Amino acid sequence: VQSRVFSVGNGVLWGEAGVGMVATQAIVDVSYGPQGLDLLELGYSPDVVVQTILAADPDPDPERWTVEGRQFSVMDAEGNVATHTGTRSSAWAGHVVGENVSAQGNILAGPEVVQSMVDAFEATEGHLSFRLMAALEAGQAAGGDTRGMQSAAMLVVAEDGGVWLNNDVVLRLQVDDAEDPIAELRRLVEIAGRQRDRIRGRR
Repeated sequence: VQSRVFSVGNGVLWGEAGVGMVATQAIVDVSYGPQGLDLLELGYSPDVVVQTILAADPDPDPERWTVEGRQFSVMDAEGNVATHTGTRSSAWAGHVVGENVSAQGNILAGPEVVQSMVDAFEATEGHLSFRLMAALEAGQAAGGDTRGMQSAAMLVVAEDGGVWLNNDVVLRLQVDDAEDPIAELRRLVEIAGRQRDRIRGRR
């Protein structure tokens, strides 16, 4: 994720290995993340998870934080995806779902941003972090957030996929404030890739 807000990774990205991922954006309700993971773990499909969370949203502050401005995506461990963009998400807002991927955003230059992200993800091979990085870079090249850039983040989980014992977090990276957060995130992703290669070499 990338945005023209400080520390966008603080609340947007949620994941649990063997369960799935949730991204909550636009008029963010952070509770959508843990709610989504809990429902996925109970065996509900992403479509049902999205419908259930929206139906249960009490819309506590409709003037400032209306439920009609929520945008979020839910993916299960098999790659099935459901995404919702509320009618009052700031324009341009929308999403595109591809194979094992969803790209969504608001206050974007246009639909070409999310489409280019999905295209880049599907065209890139290798580790998931590199595919996600390619998507972010493509989205920015297509116009990105019309307000500019400030922060970026990435979360990758897999059962025992981390470098430590009993560690399901492959990558949890945050660039909270930078002139070019996507370039800084790329630098961190490359460092992580080299570390993975070194660890493989010792096994």
